[in-house]
Amino acid sequence: MTQAANPFGQVLVALVTPMTADGEVDWPAVEKHIDGVIASGADGIVVTGTTGETSTLTDDEKLRLVEVAGSVAGDRAKIITGGGSNETAHAIDLYQKSEKAGADGIMIVTPYYNKPTQAGLLTHFRLIADSTDLPVILYDIPGRTGVPIMYETILRLAKHPNILAVKDAKGDFSEVSRVLNQTDLMYFSGDDANALPHMSIGASGLIGVTANIAASPYRAMVDAVNRGDLAAATEQHRKLEPLVRAVMTHVPGTVAAKYILHGLGYISSPRVRLPLVGPEEWEAAIIEDELALVDGIDSIDLTDFRPDRNAAAGGALPAISGTTR
Repeated sequence: MTQAANPFGQVLVALVTPMTADGEVDWPAVEKHIDGVIASGADGIVVTGTTGETSTLTDDEKLRLVEVAGSVAGDRAKIITGGGSNETAHAIDLYQKSEKAGADGIMIVTPYYNKPTQAGLLTHFRLIADSTDLPVILYDIPGRTGVPIMYETILRLAKHPNILAVKDAKGDFSEVSRVLNQTDLMYFSGDDANALPHMSIGASGLIGVTANIAASPYRAMVDAVNRGDLAAATEQHRKLEPLVRAVMTHVPGTVAAKYILHGLGYISSPRVRLPLVGPEEWEAAIIEDELALVDGIDSIDLTDFRPDRNAAAGGALPAISGTTR
């Protein structure tokens, strides 16, 4: 199939939302972090996604994140809003407001907790895609939502003119290949460890958590794939492997990413909002052991890593509760 032009970018960062020690959004740190990942090679920023702690953000915070990201990025990167809802009406309202706030695209997660049928998923995605002129990425992550987007449903959704891509965290590579063969959809790897395997079978890029810490090796990996240099792409994959393991294996990726970003001095606090909490002592120790194996990533200097387990401990109750149902 012939794919449409990519309106999202290829190296997309699933952005953490930097917060103060009391769990409020640290807006200066947000601006600094967005600027930093773009300077390191990101050409797309996904705000208010899972990694951005969307389930504990208010709608006002989500919309301001879109506005701030757009202001910082300018024409350097696309801004994708990854927030949503398991209530279709709420999701439509939020995405329409995000479009007005300046988003370049939307990422719709499979409704969680409700466990709808495939007919329910089809209706949810179609109604949201009907409600906006923005290009849409479907987010298929059954490990979090409890329901996969089945192959037949993806084929039907691919006929919608606004639905252009899938973020795949399902890991069924044979299905990815099959969909790529039979539709015009683009795929983005939603699992940091599988970024290169996904691209090797035709994915357009990645939406990565680890890219918060090191976007440049992903940029190098994507560029190598684009020019057909598998050896160079594999070398970046090899260098990233222990860092990906440190971020994605032992605690939720948001928690580990913030712990590492704070230890490197990139953000002012590693705080997450409850029910997430910082790593326990033994978890922090394992993360630090994994980081000790990272070698050859020029964009980060782990000799400057100064972890603060006390600052990361526990989780915060913000002044205003989130509005995601």
